[in-house]
Amino acid sequence: MASEKVETVIAGNYVEMEWEEGDTSKSAKSKFSELFWHGGSVYDAWFSCSSNQAITILHINVYLLESEVVAQVLLTLPYSFSQLGMLSGIIFQLFYGLMGSWTAYLISILYVEYRTRKEREKVDFRNHVIQWFEVLDGLLGKHWRNAGLLFNCTFLLFGSVIQLIACASNIYYINDNLDKRTWTYIFGACCATTVFIPSFHNYRIWSFLGLMMTTYTAWYMTVASLIHGQVEGVKHSGPTKLVLYFTGATNILYTFGGHAVTVEIMHAMWKPQKFKSIYLVATLYVLTLTLPSASAVYWAFGDLLLTHSNALALLPRTHFRDTAVVLMLIHQFITFGFACTPLYFVWEKFISVHETKSVLKRALARLPVVIPIWFLAIIFPFFGPINSTVGSLLVSFTVYIIPALAHMVTFASAAARENAVERPPSFLGGWTGSYSVNIFVVAWVFIVGFGFGGWASMLNFVQQIDTFGLFTKCYQCPPHKA
Repeated sequence: MASEKVETVIAGNYVEMEWEEGDTSKSAKSKFSELFWHGGSVYDAWFSCSSNQAITILHINVYLLESEVVAQVLLTLPYSFSQLGMLSGIIFQLFYGLMGSWTAYLISILYVEYRTRKEREKVDFRNHVIQWFEVLDGLLGKHWRNAGLLFNCTFLLFGSVIQLIACASNIYYINDNLDKRTWTYIFGACCATTVFIPSFHNYRIWSFLGLMMTTYTAWYMTVASLIHGQVEGVKHSGPTKLVLYFTGATNILYTFGGHAVTVEIMHAMWKPQKFKSIYLVATLYVLTLTLPSASAVYWAFGDLLLTHSNALALLPRTHFRDTAVVLMLIHQFITFGFACTPLYFVWEKFISVHETKSVLKRALARLPVVIPIWFLAIIFPFFGPINSTVGSLLVSFTVYIIPALAHMVTFASAAARENAVERPPSFLGGWTGSYSVNIFVVAWVFIVGFGFGGWASMLNFVQQIDTFGLFTKCYQCPPHKA
């Protein structure tokens, strides 16, 4: 039919098609659905990346991941600044933001390479969502697939846990009649409703709203801190200990490691080859939120943040703060869905229901995924320290080391480089420059992120367990007034 024009993109002849703008045959219902529900444009990807990064940033960061508490990283970045000091905090944000954009670029290149090869073999992805472990399997074999599956699923599992912990941490500052553990029960049930959202296509309106919510919260924190001014006798003594320094640095590593869902977001795009530039723009936008907010809060409260991992705990209670908390709660719900959806896909494929068209059947099949997340959030309610631990032990491999190594091995042969769907940018020095950057990323993240960061984060995490215990009812809660 002439009215239905399929657009061929770099990654093969996509079965998911884009109608021409001039097509007027759509019903009002389908137009409404496309506007709010079924997205796949570059704008949807930008909203998704920025929203997910910011989420990660709010918690830990979120992001991200986690990235992911008051909106994941945003609320814990001032805590990281108190561990690192102002200068190191700013430098690490810029450095890891750039490094995260590079590895997201590598993942996008590998996805396009994999999909192109498969579609040349006439593989149909009409009812199948491609995931990162499948890209690794198709390009490098089962051992890479298993490593990618292990790290990615574990990271996303704990990323979802962080979202639940963040929900309880945030709502407590509005209503402290219930302890944080009880709030975790409540929000666990609420977040379980994400099983009804089929795929990333259906996050269009949620991604947009999530981005707006994060933007409001970030600028509220900035303005509120500047208006509040510095507390009496404020001290900015960081960095004081190596353990705190590397813990804070790893939290920022986690902040910009929110691209564990890169492949799933790309698969939801009509033109996935545009993802790499979109992610860079999303990262730059996120920096306009995280740098001012973290700097302003740390300037105002200094070392007090060392014992208050959630920045909202120090800001005076106003209607503006309560609004920020409510928006972050909604954002947490969105981020939970972002982190959990790839886990839903993996579980669906494992029990062979992934390609069914019944939304209800898929939703019921997904419910077992939520239960361990709920349970872990109750065991380890350590908002802040858990972000750094996940960042050092899981994010370091999932979104930094494995993508860089996979890119080098995939294009190791001259034939693979010659037939590559997309080659490295010339301004970087082509293949030589690309390999040099990849080797640096692997070495830096393994030594600094996983090595020193893992050591510091685990020490800090164990200290939280010794101080508060497992299953603690109310982590870092002030004495309750009678």
